[in-house]
Amino acid sequence: MARKIAFHLNCLEQGGAERVVTNLANQFAEEGYEVIVATEWYGENEFQLGAGVRRVHVGLLESDKKKPHAVQMLIRVNRLRHFLKEEKPDILIPFARKAIYRGLMAAYFIRIPVLISIRTDPVGHYDMPLDKIQIPLLFPRADGCVFQTEGAKAFFAPRLQDNSRIILNPIHEKYIGTAKPAVRTKTVVQSGRLVDFKNQPMLIRAFVKVHEKHPDYDLKIYGGDSFDGTKQILEDLICENQAQDYIRLMGASDTLEKELSDAALFAFTSDWEGLPNALMEAMALGLPIVATDCPCGGPRTIMTHEKDGLLIPIKDEQALVDSINRLIEDPALAERLGDEARKIADKANGQAVYEQWRDYIEELVNSYS
Repeated sequence: MARKIAFHLNCLEQGGAERVVTNLANQFAEEGYEVIVATEWYGENEFQLGAGVRRVHVGLLESDKKKPHAVQMLIRVNRLRHFLKEEKPDILIPFARKAIYRGLMAAYFIRIPVLISIRTDPVGHYDMPLDKIQIPLLFPRADGCVFQTEGAKAFFAPRLQDNSRIILNPIHEKYIGTAKPAVRTKTVVQSGRLVDFKNQPMLIRAFVKVHEKHPDYDLKIYGGDSFDGTKQILEDLICENQAQDYIRLMGASDTLEKELSDAALFAFTSDWEGLPNALMEAMALGLPIVATDCPCGGPRTIMTHEKDGLLIPIKDEQALVDSINRLIEDPALAERLGDEARKIADKANGQAVYEQWRDYIEELVNSYS
């Protein structure tokens, strides 16, 4: 009889954790598993689950939303607990902070293994006063954990580290095996939401300096607005530097595998990340890359400096200028780094990542039984 797997997260609104859950849920369903995704709400722009995956609402009803916050939290946990008792999955897999806490509370007195997954830099996300209470109380209930980087793993207690795996995000197949361009355009690119922690203002300021030396190059930044004010900051910077002719905000795109593939290089400037999908996709496309070595070690996990990309310190604008200029001025180096970067697909393709998750899940379920 096929295993029944239950994933739990807030919603499927487009983001890194949501993409991974969607991909894994669809693949497990295709492999014959019974898969349920339990979410708290429905977003406006969500990833689509396959026909073989059931989605269940375990969040608040409209009538619950006027109740005090503490009461709402208890309602959410009780709804998830009711779901677990009714569905009796073989394993519960909550993704990201609030879902992890809810999942561990809901399963506390239910005989079911819980595999949690940390998807971001723990510093600043798992070190608030309330975290320091909840983690010691709840995390010992976790039967396993999937981290994305060694840096994230090292933040937590030895018991959780010992019962964990590091598994990369799966790269969408459309980025894998693309043809190498005969000629690269004179365009520097970046992709990712316009949001403060990605430090796109630094990229714009740096590229203004690059453009002074290489006036035939332009910069295109692909990504949707996060509505945190970053887009306005970027637009103002472009205007202040009269750079409208060579720096463009391109908006979100569903065809990045085509838009980015022949670019001169990819610039990644985040101050922190979990494991950045955009960077992995750029590597799979064979782009020469300069990336900030940001916590909790995502770029360092998938890249080696001078082998398949260039790593620079976070918030170091001059290092970014120098590295972009270096890749522009040394095309042989750029191509060598890009060719090596493509090899990320060997270990982060969908099948390889799925097999790591499958083996870990089977190990935990069998051990629990």
